[in-house]
Amino acid sequence: MEKSTFNRESTRLFTEISNRISYKQDSLLEYINQPFSKEAFANQIKSKSTQFTTEKRNTLVNSLKVAYKSVSTENKVIENINSLQQENTFTITTGHQLSLFTGPIYFIYKILHVIRLTEDLNKIYPENKFIPVFWMASEDHDFEEIQSVFLFNKTLKWETEQKGAVGRFEIDSLDPIIDDFKTFFLNHPESEVIDLLKSFQGKNLGRATFSLVNTLFKSFGLVIVDGDDLELKREFAPTMEKELKSQFSFNAVNRSSEKLKNENIKLQITPREYNLFYLGVNSRERIQPHSDGYFIEGKGIVSQEELLLNLKNDPSSFSPNVVLRPLYQETILPNLCYLGGGGEMAYWIQLKGVFNEIDCVFPLIQVRNSILQIDGSSLKKMNTIGLTVESIFKDIDELKKQYVLTNSSEELNFTNLDSSFADFSSTLSKQIIQIDPNLHSFASSEIIRIEKQILSIKQKLIKTEKGKHEQILNQIEQIKNRLFPNGGMQERSMNFFSLCSDGQVTKHLEYIYNSIEPFGNDLIVLN
Repeated sequence: MEKSTFNRESTRLFTEISNRISYKQDSLLEYINQPFSKEAFANQIKSKSTQFTTEKRNTLVNSLKVAYKSVSTENKVIENINSLQQENTFTITTGHQLSLFTGPIYFIYKILHVIRLTEDLNKIYPENKFIPVFWMASEDHDFEEIQSVFLFNKTLKWETEQKGAVGRFEIDSLDPIIDDFKTFFLNHPESEVIDLLKSFQGKNLGRATFSLVNTLFKSFGLVIVDGDDLELKREFAPTMEKELKSQFSFNAVNRSSEKLKNENIKLQITPREYNLFYLGVNSRERIQPHSDGYFIEGKGIVSQEELLLNLKNDPSSFSPNVVLRPLYQETILPNLCYLGGGGEMAYWIQLKGVFNEIDCVFPLIQVRNSILQIDGSSLKKMNTIGLTVESIFKDIDELKKQYVLTNSSEELNFTNLDSSFADFSSTLSKQIIQIDPNLHSFASSEIIRIEKQILSIKQKLIKTEKGKHEQILNQIEQIKNRLFPNGGMQERSMNFFSLCSDGQVTKHLEYIYNSIEPFGNDLIVLN
Protein backbone atom coordinates (compact mmCIF):
# COMPACT_ATOMS: atom_id res chain seq x y z
CA MET A 1 0.00 0.00 0.00
CA GLU A 2 1.26 3.43 -0.96
CA LYS A 3 -0.27 6.21 1.05
CA SER A 4 -0.17 9.95 0.59
CA THR A 5 -2.08 12.81 2.18
CA PHE A 6 -3.36 16.11 0.79
CA ASN A 7 -4.66 19.21 2.48
CA ARG A 8 -8.43 19.16 1.97
CA GLU A 9 -8.47 22.78 0.86
CA SER A 10 -6.06 22.11 -2.00
CA THR A 11 -8.28 19.38 -3.47
CA ARG A 12 -11.34 21.63 -3.91
CA LEU A 13 -13.53 18.67 -2.94
CA PHE A 14 -14.75 19.89 0.45
CA THR A 15 -16.88 22.80 1.60
CA GLU A 16 -15.43 25.85 3.28
CA ILE A 17 -17.11 25.10 6.62
CA SER A 18 -15.95 21.48 6.49
CA ASN A 19 -12.36 22.65 6.01
CA ARG A 20 -12.76 25.16 8.80
CA ILE A 21 -13.93 22.48 11.23
CA SER A 22 -11.05 20.27 10.09
CA TYR A 23 -8.26 22.82 10.42
CA LYS A 24 -9.45 25.98 12.20
CA GLN A 25 -11.72 25.12 15.12
CA ASP A 26 -10.09 27.99 17.04
CA SER A 27 -12.14 30.30 14.82
CA LEU A 28 -15.37 28.60 15.97
CA LEU A 29 -14.95 28.85 19.74
CA GLU A 30 -18.34 30.50 20.18
CA TYR A 31 -20.03 27.44 18.70
CA ILE A 32 -18.09 24.57 20.29
CA ASN A 33 -16.84 23.60 23.73
CA GLN A 34 -13.14 23.52 22.84
CA PRO A 35 -11.07 22.73 19.73
CA PHE A 36 -10.37 19.08 19.00
CA SER A 37 -6.89 17.92 20.03
CA LYS A 38 -5.19 15.16 22.01
CA GLU A 39 -4.85 17.49 24.97
CA ALA A 40 -8.51 18.56 24.89
CA PHE A 41 -9.66 15.13 26.04
CA ALA A 42 -8.30 15.78 29.54
CA ASN A 43 -10.72 18.68 30.07
CA GLN A 44 -13.53 16.82 28.37
CA ILE A 45 -13.09 13.89 30.77
CA LYS A 46 -13.35 16.21 33.77
CA SER A 47 -16.48 17.89 32.45
CA LYS A 48 -18.28 14.70 31.50
CA SER A 49 -17.34 12.95 34.75
CA THR A 50 -19.28 15.50 36.78
CA GLN A 51 -22.45 14.90 34.77
CA PHE A 52 -22.62 11.25 33.92
CA THR A 53 -23.95 9.42 36.97
CA THR A 54 -23.76 5.80 38.08
CA GLU A 55 -27.49 5.50 37.47
CA LYS A 56 -27.06 6.56 33.85
CA ARG A 57 -24.26 4.05 33.40
CA ASN A 58 -26.42 1.25 34.80
CA THR A 59 -29.31 2.16 32.48
CA LEU A 60 -27.00 2.17 29.47
CA VAL A 61 -25.33 -1.14 30.31
CA ASN A 62 -28.62 -2.89 31.01
CA SER A 63 -30.04 -1.65 27.72
CA LEU A 64 -26.98 -2.83 25.80
CA LYS A 65 -27.07 -6.26 27.38
CA VAL A 66 -30.67 -6.69 26.23
CA ALA A 67 -29.78 -5.50 22.72
CA TYR A 68 -26.91 -7.99 22.44
CA LYS A 69 -28.88 -11.02 23.67
CA SER A 70 -29.96 -12.03 20.17
CA VAL A 71 -26.55 -11.75 18.45
CA SER A 72 -23.31 -13.65 18.77
CA THR A 73 -20.48 -11.30 19.63
CA GLU A 74 -16.97 -11.47 21.06
CA ASN A 75 -15.64 -11.13 24.58
CA LYS A 76 -14.02 -7.81 23.68
CA VAL A 77 -17.47 -6.31 23.03
CA ILE A 78 -18.92 -7.76 26.24
CA GLU A 79 -15.95 -6.46 28.23
CA ASN A 80 -16.41 -3.01 26.72
CA ILE A 81 -20.10 -3.01 27.61
CA ASN A 82 -19.39 -4.06 31.20
CA SER A 83 -16.62 -1.48 31.55
CA LEU A 84 -19.17 1.27 30.84
CA GLN A 85 -20.30 0.84 34.45
CA GLN A 86 -16.92 2.14 35.59
CA GLU A 87 -16.64 5.90 36.13
CA ASN A 88 -13.33 6.08 34.26
CA THR A 89 -14.80 4.66 31.03
CA PHE A 90 -15.91 6.94 28.21
CA THR A 91 -17.15 6.61 24.66
CA ILE A 92 -16.11 8.00 21.30
CA THR A 93 -19.07 7.94 18.95
CA THR A 94 -20.02 8.05 15.31
CA GLY A 95 -23.38 7.31 13.72
CA HIS A 96 -25.19 6.73 10.47
CA GLN A 97 -28.47 5.82 8.83
CA LEU A 98 -29.35 2.17 8.28
CA SER A 99 -27.89 2.01 4.78
CA LEU A 100 -28.37 -1.25 2.89
CA PHE A 101 -25.41 -3.56 3.44
CA THR A 102 -23.45 -0.58 4.90
CA GLY A 103 -24.28 1.72 1.95
CA PRO A 104 -21.54 4.14 0.84
CA ILE A 105 -18.03 3.23 1.91
CA TYR A 106 -17.63 6.18 4.28
CA PHE A 107 -19.95 4.21 6.59
CA ILE A 108 -16.93 1.92 7.06
CA TYR A 109 -14.40 4.75 7.19
CA LYS A 110 -16.11 6.56 10.07
CA ILE A 111 -16.43 3.41 12.18
CA LEU A 112 -12.79 2.42 11.68
CA HIS A 113 -11.73 6.00 12.43
CA VAL A 114 -13.56 5.89 15.78
CA ILE A 115 -11.97 2.53 16.56
CA ARG A 116 -8.47 3.82 15.82
CA LEU A 117 -9.12 6.99 17.81
CA THR A 118 -10.13 5.03 20.92
CA GLU A 119 -7.05 2.83 20.58
CA ASP A 120 -4.80 5.89 20.53
CA LEU A 121 -6.62 7.50 23.46
CA ASN A 122 -6.23 4.33 25.52
CA LYS A 123 -2.47 4.74 25.10
CA ILE A 124 -2.44 8.51 25.74
CA TYR A 125 -4.70 8.31 28.83
CA PRO A 126 -4.01 4.83 30.31
CA GLU A 127 -5.82 5.69 33.55
CA ASN A 128 -9.09 5.79 31.58
CA LYS A 129 -10.80 3.47 29.14
CA PHE A 130 -12.26 4.54 25.82
CA ILE A 131 -14.94 2.56 23.97
CA PRO A 132 -15.81 2.92 20.25
CA VAL A 133 -19.56 3.37 19.72
CA PHE A 134 -21.68 3.25 16.60
CA TRP A 135 -25.06 4.98 16.88
CA MET A 136 -27.70 3.46 14.61
CA ALA A 137 -30.04 6.15 13.34
CA SER A 138 -32.82 3.57 13.12
CA GLU A 139 -35.62 6.10 13.66
CA ASP A 140 -34.86 8.07 10.52
CA HIS A 141 -37.80 7.89 8.11
CA ASP A 142 -36.19 9.08 4.87
CA PHE A 143 -36.35 5.71 3.14
CA GLU A 144 -35.32 7.08 -0.27
CA GLU A 145 -31.90 7.95 1.12
CA ILE A 146 -31.14 4.38 2.16
CA GLN A 147 -33.10 2.11 -0.18
CA SER A 148 -30.27 1.60 -2.72
CA VAL A 149 -26.77 0.20 -2.69
CA PHE A 150 -24.24 0.76 -5.50
CA LEU A 151 -22.16 -2.36 -6.06
CA PHE A 152 -19.78 -3.04 -8.96
CA ASN A 153 -21.38 -0.26 -11.04
CA LYS A 154 -24.87 -1.66 -10.49
CA THR A 155 -27.61 -0.19 -8.32
CA LEU A 156 -29.63 -2.61 -6.19
CA LYS A 157 -32.86 -0.99 -5.05
CA TRP A 158 -35.29 -2.15 -2.37
CA GLU A 159 -38.92 -1.45 -3.21
CA THR A 160 -41.39 -1.50 -0.32
CA GLU A 161 -44.55 0.35 0.65
CA GLN A 162 -43.65 0.42 4.35
CA LYS A 163 -43.65 3.80 6.08
CA GLY A 164 -42.26 5.30 9.26
CA ALA A 165 -38.96 4.67 11.04
CA VAL A 166 -36.84 2.56 8.68
CA GLY A 167 -35.39 0.55 11.56
CA ARG A 168 -38.85 -0.93 12.12
CA PHE A 169 -39.27 -2.09 8.49
CA GLU A 170 -39.76 -5.83 8.04
CA ILE A 171 -37.12 -7.26 5.70
CA ASP A 172 -38.85 -10.22 4.02
CA SER A 173 -39.09 -8.22 0.78
CA LEU A 174 -35.30 -7.79 0.82
CA ASP A 175 -34.69 -11.44 -0.10
CA PRO A 176 -34.45 -10.75 -3.88
CA ILE A 177 -31.93 -7.96 -3.21
CA ILE A 178 -29.84 -10.27 -1.04
CA ASP A 179 -29.92 -12.90 -3.79
CA ASP A 180 -28.77 -10.29 -6.34
CA PHE A 181 -26.03 -9.22 -3.95
CA LYS A 182 -24.76 -12.81 -3.69
CA THR A 183 -24.51 -13.20 -7.47
CA PHE A 184 -21.51 -10.86 -7.50
CA PHE A 185 -19.58 -13.39 -5.45
CA LEU A 186 -20.63 -16.67 -7.08
CA ASN A 187 -17.03 -17.31 -8.10
CA HIS A 188 -16.19 -17.37 -4.39
CA PRO A 189 -19.03 -19.44 -2.82
CA GLU A 190 -17.00 -20.01 0.33
CA SER A 191 -16.10 -16.34 0.66
CA GLU A 192 -16.45 -14.23 3.77
CA VAL A 193 -19.05 -12.11 1.97
CA ILE A 194 -21.51 -14.98 1.65
CA ASP A 195 -21.07 -15.91 5.32
CA LEU A 196 -21.39 -12.29 6.33
CA LEU A 197 -24.72 -11.93 4.54
CA LYS A 198 -26.07 -14.75 6.68
CA SER A 199 -25.76 -12.43 9.67
CA PHE A 200 -28.10 -9.92 8.04
CA GLN A 201 -31.20 -11.19 9.79
CA GLY A 202 -33.66 -10.15 12.46
CA LYS A 203 -37.23 -9.06 12.98
CA ASN A 204 -36.64 -5.77 11.17
CA LEU A 205 -34.05 -3.66 9.36
CA GLY A 206 -32.77 -2.28 12.65
CA ARG A 207 -31.96 -5.70 14.09
CA ALA A 208 -30.55 -6.97 10.78
CA THR A 209 -28.24 -3.96 10.52
CA PHE A 210 -27.26 -4.35 14.17
CA SER A 211 -26.28 -7.96 13.49
CA LEU A 212 -24.36 -7.16 10.29
CA VAL A 213 -22.37 -4.29 11.82
CA ASN A 214 -21.64 -6.41 14.89
CA THR A 215 -20.30 -9.23 12.70
CA LEU A 216 -18.10 -6.83 10.76
CA PHE A 217 -16.60 -5.03 13.75
CA LYS A 218 -16.96 -7.24 16.83
CA SER A 219 -13.27 -8.19 16.71
CA PHE A 220 -12.49 -4.47 17.22
CA GLY A 221 -14.76 -4.25 20.29
CA LEU A 222 -17.26 -1.86 18.64
CA VAL A 223 -20.38 -1.26 20.75
CA ILE A 224 -23.60 -0.56 18.84
CA VAL A 225 -26.36 1.62 20.27
CA ASP A 226 -29.87 1.72 18.84
CA GLY A 227 -31.67 4.84 20.03
CA ASP A 228 -35.08 3.24 19.40
CA ASP A 229 -35.10 1.86 22.94
CA LEU A 230 -37.69 2.38 25.68
CA GLU A 231 -35.29 2.64 28.63
CA LEU A 232 -32.90 4.99 26.84
CA LYS A 233 -35.83 7.16 25.79
CA ARG A 234 -37.00 7.20 29.39
CA GLU A 235 -33.61 8.68 30.31
CA PHE A 236 -34.20 11.43 27.76
CA ALA A 237 -37.86 12.01 28.66
CA PRO A 238 -37.25 15.08 30.91
CA THR A 239 -35.60 16.86 27.99
CA MET A 240 -38.44 15.94 25.63
CA GLU A 241 -40.91 17.26 28.21
CA LYS A 242 -39.01 20.55 28.38
CA GLU A 243 -39.14 20.73 24.58
CA LEU A 244 -42.90 20.22 24.51
CA LYS A 245 -43.45 22.83 27.18
CA SER A 246 -41.04 25.56 26.12
CA GLN A 247 -39.73 24.92 22.56
CA PHE A 248 -36.27 25.51 24.00
CA SER A 249 -34.31 23.98 21.10
CA PHE A 250 -36.10 26.09 18.47
CA ASN A 251 -35.10 29.29 20.24
CA ALA A 252 -31.54 28.13 20.97
CA VAL A 253 -30.78 27.07 17.40
CA ASN A 254 -32.22 30.28 15.99
CA ARG A 255 -29.91 32.36 18.18
CA SER A 256 -26.86 30.42 16.96
CA SER A 257 -28.07 30.51 13.37
CA GLU A 258 -28.33 34.30 13.36
CA LYS A 259 -24.71 34.60 14.52
CA LEU A 260 -23.53 32.08 11.94
CA LYS A 261 -25.38 33.88 9.15
CA ASN A 262 -23.64 37.10 10.15
CA GLU A 263 -20.35 35.26 9.58
CA ASN A 264 -21.58 34.12 6.15
CA ILE A 265 -21.58 30.49 7.27
CA LYS A 266 -24.15 28.39 5.40
CA LEU A 267 -26.73 26.87 7.76
CA GLN A 268 -27.22 23.12 7.59
CA ILE A 269 -30.43 22.74 9.56
CA THR A 270 -33.62 24.72 10.12
CA PRO A 271 -35.27 24.01 13.50
CA ARG A 272 -38.97 23.24 13.87
CA GLU A 273 -41.18 24.77 16.55
CA TYR A 274 -41.02 21.35 18.23
CA ASN A 275 -38.04 19.20 17.27
CA LEU A 276 -39.75 15.92 18.03
CA PHE A 277 -41.67 13.36 16.03
CA TYR A 278 -44.48 11.13 17.20
CA LEU A 279 -43.45 7.56 16.44
CA GLY A 280 -46.15 5.07 15.46
CA VAL A 281 -45.99 1.50 14.19
CA ASN A 282 -45.91 2.67 10.56
CA SER A 283 -45.39 6.39 10.91
CA ARG A 284 -43.09 9.13 12.18
CA GLU A 285 -45.01 12.39 12.18
CA ARG A 286 -43.99 15.91 13.18
CA ILE A 287 -45.40 17.33 16.38
CA GLN A 288 -46.68 20.74 15.33
CA PRO A 289 -47.99 23.70 17.37
CA HIS A 290 -51.73 24.30 17.60
CA SER A 291 -53.82 26.78 19.58
CA ASP A 292 -55.34 23.88 21.54
CA GLY A 293 -52.05 22.08 22.12
CA TYR A 294 -50.38 20.16 19.29
CA PHE A 295 -51.27 18.74 15.90
CA ILE A 296 -50.00 15.31 14.78
CA GLU A 297 -50.84 13.90 11.36
CA GLY A 298 -52.98 10.81 11.85
CA LYS A 299 -53.84 11.70 15.47
CA GLY A 300 -55.26 15.16 14.98
CA ILE A 301 -55.25 17.80 17.74
CA VAL A 302 -53.76 16.64 21.04
CA SER A 303 -53.80 18.66 24.27
CA GLN A 304 -50.60 19.32 26.16
CA GLU A 305 -51.86 17.37 29.15
CA GLU A 306 -52.65 14.33 26.97
CA LEU A 307 -49.32 14.39 25.13
CA LEU A 308 -47.27 14.78 28.32
CA LEU A 309 -49.13 11.84 29.83
CA ASN A 310 -48.32 9.84 26.70
CA LEU A 311 -44.67 10.82 27.10
CA LYS A 312 -44.65 9.67 30.72
CA ASN A 313 -46.27 6.31 29.93
CA ASP A 314 -44.43 5.53 26.69
CA PRO A 315 -41.42 7.72 25.86
CA SER A 316 -40.54 5.32 23.01
CA SER A 317 -43.41 6.91 21.04
CA PHE A 318 -41.38 10.10 20.76
CA SER A 319 -38.43 10.53 18.43
CA PRO A 320 -35.95 13.43 18.32
CA ASN A 321 -35.20 15.02 14.96
CA VAL A 322 -31.81 16.21 13.70
CA VAL A 323 -31.76 19.05 16.28
CA LEU A 324 -32.35 16.92 19.36
CA ARG A 325 -30.83 13.60 18.28
CA PRO A 326 -27.27 14.73 19.18
CA LEU A 327 -28.53 15.86 22.59
CA TYR A 328 -30.26 12.51 23.11
CA GLN A 329 -27.02 10.72 22.28
CA GLU A 330 -24.93 12.85 24.63
CA THR A 331 -27.52 12.45 27.42
CA ILE A 332 -27.41 8.65 27.48
CA LEU A 333 -23.69 8.11 26.69
CA PRO A 334 -20.54 9.03 28.65
CA ASN A 335 -19.34 10.48 25.38
CA LEU A 336 -16.34 12.74 24.84
CA CYS A 337 -16.18 13.20 21.09
CA TYR A 338 -18.48 12.83 18.10
CA LEU A 339 -16.99 12.12 14.70
CA GLY A 340 -18.72 12.50 11.35
CA GLY A 341 -18.56 13.84 7.81
CA GLY A 342 -18.01 17.50 6.99
CA GLY A 343 -21.67 18.27 6.31
CA GLU A 344 -22.73 16.37 9.41
CA MET A 345 -20.30 18.23 11.66
CA ALA A 346 -21.37 21.54 10.12
CA TYR A 347 -24.80 21.26 11.73
CA TRP A 348 -23.30 20.48 15.15
CA ILE A 349 -21.96 24.03 15.36
CA GLN A 350 -25.58 25.24 15.36
CA LEU A 351 -26.37 23.18 18.46
CA LYS A 352 -24.21 24.34 21.36
CA GLY A 353 -26.98 26.60 22.65
CA VAL A 354 -29.31 23.59 22.80
CA PHE A 355 -26.81 21.76 25.01
CA ASN A 356 -26.42 24.81 27.23
CA GLU A 357 -30.18 24.96 27.81
CA ILE A 358 -30.12 21.66 29.71
CA ASP A 359 -26.56 21.94 31.00
CA CYS A 360 -25.26 19.01 28.95
CA VAL A 361 -21.57 18.94 28.02
CA PHE A 362 -21.03 19.64 24.33
CA PRO A 363 -18.64 17.00 22.93
CA LEU A 364 -15.45 17.52 21.03
CA ILE A 365 -16.21 17.28 17.32
CA GLN A 366 -13.98 15.89 14.59
CA VAL A 367 -14.36 15.53 10.84
CA ARG A 368 -13.77 11.89 9.93
CA ASN A 369 -10.98 10.77 7.62
CA SER A 370 -11.84 10.89 3.94
CA ILE A 371 -10.08 8.31 1.79
CA LEU A 372 -9.63 8.03 -1.96
CA GLN A 373 -8.67 4.54 -3.13
CA ILE A 374 -7.04 4.29 -6.56
CA ASP A 375 -7.53 0.81 -7.97
CA GLY A 376 -4.76 -0.99 -9.85
CA SER A 377 -6.33 -0.56 -13.27
CA SER A 378 -6.77 3.20 -12.83
CA LEU A 379 -3.24 3.58 -11.45
CA LYS A 380 -1.80 1.71 -14.44
CA LYS A 381 -3.64 4.00 -16.85
CA MET A 382 -2.51 7.06 -14.89
CA ASN A 383 1.12 5.96 -15.10
CA THR A 384 0.82 5.30 -18.83
CA ILE A 385 -0.75 8.68 -19.50
CA GLY A 386 1.55 10.51 -17.12
CA LEU A 387 -1.06 11.57 -14.59
CA THR A 388 0.26 11.97 -11.06
CA VAL A 389 -1.72 11.49 -7.87
CA GLU A 390 -1.43 15.23 -7.28
CA SER A 391 -2.89 16.05 -10.68
CA ILE A 392 -6.10 14.00 -10.42
CA PHE A 393 -7.80 16.67 -8.30
CA LYS A 394 -7.77 19.08 -11.22
CA ASP A 395 -10.89 19.71 -13.30
CA ILE A 396 -11.26 17.19 -16.12
CA ASP A 397 -11.09 19.85 -18.84
CA GLU A 398 -7.95 21.23 -17.25
CA LEU A 399 -6.40 17.75 -17.24
CA LYS A 400 -7.26 17.20 -20.89
CA LYS A 401 -5.89 20.57 -21.92
CA GLN A 402 -2.71 19.98 -19.94
CA TYR A 403 -2.22 16.59 -21.60
CA VAL A 404 -2.70 18.00 -25.11
CA LEU A 405 -0.31 20.88 -24.47
CA THR A 406 2.31 18.61 -22.95
CA ASN A 407 2.11 15.94 -25.63
CA SER A 408 1.59 18.05 -28.74
CA SER A 409 4.02 18.91 -31.51
CA GLU A 410 6.33 21.90 -31.25
CA GLU A 411 3.89 23.98 -33.29
CA LEU A 412 1.38 23.79 -30.44
CA ASN A 413 3.75 25.31 -27.93
CA PHE A 414 2.46 28.88 -27.69
CA THR A 415 5.29 30.26 -25.56
CA ASN A 416 7.05 32.03 -28.43
CA LEU A 417 3.76 33.23 -29.87
CA ASP A 418 2.71 34.72 -26.53
CA SER A 419 6.08 36.41 -26.13
CA SER A 420 5.98 37.81 -29.66
CA PHE A 421 2.43 39.07 -29.21
CA ALA A 422 3.40 40.83 -25.98
CA ASP A 423 6.21 42.64 -27.82
CA PHE A 424 3.92 43.40 -30.78
CA SER A 425 1.18 44.80 -28.51
CA SER A 426 3.59 47.06 -26.69
CA THR A 427 5.17 48.34 -29.93
CA LEU A 428 1.83 48.88 -31.65
CA SER A 429 0.36 50.72 -28.69
CA LYS A 430 3.37 53.02 -28.40
CA GLN A 431 3.36 53.73 -32.16
CA ILE A 432 -0.32 54.68 -32.18
CA ILE A 433 -0.08 56.90 -29.11
CA GLN A 434 3.03 58.65 -30.45
CA ILE A 435 1.09 59.63 -33.55
CA ASP A 436 -1.99 60.70 -31.60
CA PRO A 437 -2.33 60.44 -27.77
CA ASN A 438 -6.11 60.67 -28.19
CA LEU A 439 -6.07 57.23 -29.84
CA HIS A 440 -5.16 55.46 -26.56
CA SER A 441 -8.61 53.83 -26.22
CA PHE A 442 -8.55 52.87 -29.89
CA ALA A 443 -5.14 51.21 -29.44
CA SER A 444 -6.33 49.22 -26.44
CA SER A 445 -9.52 48.01 -28.12
CA GLU A 446 -7.67 46.98 -31.30
CA ILE A 447 -5.07 45.03 -29.33
CA ILE A 448 -7.86 43.24 -27.41
CA ARG A 449 -9.57 42.42 -30.73
CA ILE A 450 -6.35 40.95 -32.14
CA GLU A 451 -5.75 39.06 -28.88
CA LYS A 452 -9.22 37.46 -29.14
CA GLN A 453 -8.48 36.41 -32.71
CA ILE A 454 -5.22 34.78 -31.63
CA LEU A 455 -7.02 33.03 -28.75
CA SER A 456 -9.57 31.70 -31.23
CA ILE A 457 -6.73 30.34 -33.36
CA LYS A 458 -5.16 28.69 -30.30
CA GLN A 459 -8.45 27.04 -29.35
CA LYS A 460 -8.90 25.76 -32.90
CA LEU A 461 -5.42 24.26 -32.88
CA ILE A 462 -5.97 22.69 -29.45
CA LYS A 463 -9.28 21.20 -30.61
CA THR A 464 -7.58 19.77 -33.69
CA GLU A 465 -4.79 18.35 -31.60
CA LYS A 466 -7.30 16.87 -29.13
CA GLY A 467 -8.77 14.82 -31.95
CA LYS A 468 -5.38 13.18 -32.41
CA HIS A 469 -5.39 12.20 -28.72
CA GLU A 470 -9.02 11.14 -28.45
CA GLN A 471 -8.28 7.68 -27.02
CA ILE A 472 -6.08 9.06 -24.25
CA LEU A 473 -8.54 11.84 -23.45
CA ASN A 474 -11.31 9.24 -23.10
CA GLN A 475 -9.10 7.33 -20.67
CA ILE A 476 -8.61 10.50 -18.62
CA GLU A 477 -12.38 10.87 -18.47
CA GLN A 478 -12.80 7.25 -17.42
CA ILE A 479 -10.23 7.64 -14.65
CA LYS A 480 -11.90 10.80 -13.34
CA ASN A 481 -15.36 9.22 -13.43
CA ARG A 482 -14.12 6.13 -11.61
CA LEU A 483 -12.31 8.05 -8.89
CA PHE A 484 -14.84 10.89 -8.64
CA PRO A 485 -18.29 9.53 -9.62
CA ASN A 486 -20.62 12.36 -10.68
CA GLY A 487 -17.84 14.79 -9.79
CA GLY A 488 -17.94 13.88 -6.10
CA MET A 489 -15.98 11.77 -3.68
CA GLN A 490 -15.77 8.06 -4.46
CA GLU A 491 -16.55 7.29 -0.81
CA ARG A 492 -20.05 8.74 -1.15
CA SER A 493 -21.23 6.23 -3.75
CA MET A 494 -19.06 3.10 -3.82
CA ASN A 495 -20.02 0.30 -1.45
CA PHE A 496 -17.35 -1.35 0.70
CA PHE A 497 -18.04 -4.79 -0.79
CA SER A 498 -17.04 -3.46 -4.22
CA LEU A 499 -13.51 -3.77 -2.86
CA CYS A 500 -14.09 -7.41 -1.97
CA SER A 501 -14.44 -8.99 -5.43
CA ASP A 502 -12.18 -11.76 -4.16
CA GLY A 503 -14.71 -12.48 -1.43
CA GLN A 504 -12.28 -11.52 1.33
CA VAL A 505 -13.62 -9.01 3.84
CA THR A 506 -11.18 -9.11 6.74
CA LYS A 507 -8.10 -8.18 4.72
CA HIS A 508 -9.86 -5.21 3.10
CA LEU A 509 -11.10 -3.97 6.47
CA GLU A 510 -7.56 -4.23 7.82
CA TYR A 511 -6.22 -2.38 4.79
CA ILE A 512 -8.47 0.58 5.54
CA TYR A 513 -7.90 0.26 9.29
CA ASN A 514 -4.14 0.55 8.80
CA SER A 515 -4.53 3.66 6.65
CA ILE A 516 -6.62 5.66 9.15
CA GLU A 517 -4.97 8.67 10.84
CA PRO A 518 -7.06 9.20 13.99
CA PHE A 519 -5.74 12.69 14.69
CA GLY A 520 -5.22 13.60 11.04
CA ASN A 521 -7.23 16.12 9.03
CA ASP A 522 -5.95 15.65 5.48
CA LEU A 523 -7.44 13.61 2.65
CA ILE A 524 -5.83 10.17 2.49
CA VAL A 525 -5.04 8.66 -0.92
CA LEU A 526 -4.28 4.94 -1.21
CA ASN A 527 -2.87 3.26 -4.30
